[in-house]
Amino acid sequence: MPTLEKICEDIDGDPRSAHRDFRLWLTSYPSDAFPVSILQNGIKMTREAKKGLQSNLQDTYNVDPISDPSWFGTSSDPKKFRKLIFGLAFFHAVIQERRLYGPLGWNIRYEFNETDLRICVRQLKIFLDQYPDKTPFDALRYLTAECNYGGRVTDANDRILIITLLNDYYTERIFQDDYKFSPSGTYFAPPHGEAESYIEYAKTLPLFTMPEVFGFHENADITKSLNDTNALLDSLMLTRGGAAAGGDDDADAMIVNLANTILKDVPDTFDMEYARKHYDTDYMQSMNSVLTQELEKFNILINLIKSSLRELKKAIAGEALLSPQLEAALVSMQLNMIPDIWKARSFNSLKPLGSYIKDLKSRLEFFNDWLYQGIPRVFYINKFFFAHGFLTGARQNYARKYKIPIDTMDLDYKVIADEEAPAPEDGVYVKGMFMEGFKWDPNAFCLAESDPKILFTQCPMIHFIPLKAVDKNNEGVYEAPLYLTMDRRGILATTGHSTNFVGYINMPTDKNPSHWIKRGAALLCALND
Repeated sequence: MPTLEKICEDIDGDPRSAHRDFRLWLTSYPSDAFPVSILQNGIKMTREAKKGLQSNLQDTYNVDPISDPSWFGTSSDPKKFRKLIFGLAFFHAVIQERRLYGPLGWNIRYEFNETDLRICVRQLKIFLDQYPDKTPFDALRYLTAECNYGGRVTDANDRILIITLLNDYYTERIFQDDYKFSPSGTYFAPPHGEAESYIEYAKTLPLFTMPEVFGFHENADITKSLNDTNALLDSLMLTRGGAAAGGDDDADAMIVNLANTILKDVPDTFDMEYARKHYDTDYMQSMNSVLTQELEKFNILINLIKSSLRELKKAIAGEALLSPQLEAALVSMQLNMIPDIWKARSFNSLKPLGSYIKDLKSRLEFFNDWLYQGIPRVFYINKFFFAHGFLTGARQNYARKYKIPIDTMDLDYKVIADEEAPAPEDGVYVKGMFMEGFKWDPNAFCLAESDPKILFTQCPMIHFIPLKAVDKNNEGVYEAPLYLTMDRRGILATTGHSTNFVGYINMPTDKNPSHWIKRGAALLCALND
């Protein structure tokens, strides 16, 4: 068996031999005894954490410096030190395992690793040794959630989540032996002991982790399974995408029929001359500008869809050249996907092609009614191209009416029980949102847990009320983030928020907001089906 010293000597002279011998050297270790990190003769190697909370926790105690008995056993307060190390190890496992739940776990899938854990445990020891009388939790939370792990977090709502999660483990309560990490009591920090005792405890944990330990509702397991299934099916569909672009007559006929159906279903463009005449720019009515801007965007999309489909039909008939964009659109349509050429001018959507066209028609009907029947009593926020512009218009109307600087204003929110109520004097009634991770209880008039196997529910009508930002009261509410699509990630804008993020909607709750934050509870403008 080659030695590590021999491998190091061969790295410069014979890299292939060194690589082969290094693989042989690695396989000489049993899986449960393999050293996680090696720092010897200039070589450092790390490996990805194991799957599953149980395996992840065991793995943590093989990480340097935790695996070093001389380091693990030297602390000014061993009981506090080892309890907090376990809390940090549990936190490290939880934030990695949450990635398996997709957007419900994290808006963006971050690659947290052992480097983050190492620096945190070293800082933990330093702070405990320097402040033996009072544990500096505020400093530890800041360094861990904001600097070390948080240094990887780019989404503002993910940052709120990681801080909320850490509060359950970096807390005075963890020093109490009866403190539990989950409602069932299965997960907790075991009594003070040697490193082996914590590994043995980890081995007793359930092999299949319950969603409650991550702060999820039991429905999260269904979401996770659906995400895994959809990812597999999408991958299978993509593997046959190249073959689908062939010149099969039946396939061509299918695309032509589909194109004809879409051309027939999608209405003509809006009459912009009529719109500008009847909804001219009005200082006291910003919604006129919102409408005309939306109509212009939809007209561009309609023209693009119809022109591309006509060109595609000509290309199939051999009357025009099949450009790369049209070929890609052909493949996408065969796979029931939205062509990329449309996405460039489209509203955000993750729907399959059929549902996308149905959604487009619904949006066009909403704006057609607005155009010819007047400003609606209730606005459907999921019909807008640019929801932020609609919300700005609502604030702007109030600001101009009462002569208040718009940059000092915000929106408050009130759930309206009577959905037939007349239009409000100030603000707007809004519908068209879906609730994920929670539901609305009309009897208690506050948020409640989702029903079993019900992943999404309709959000009730909400009155968006403009007011001065200083007058806004956030007590007794959960600031539910509102996203355009179920895939909550987006491009990071200059505001620090994702382009998929619309804003926070305050919803009454009788629970601590951290409960819903860990649930991944959010409002969505559109589902995927």
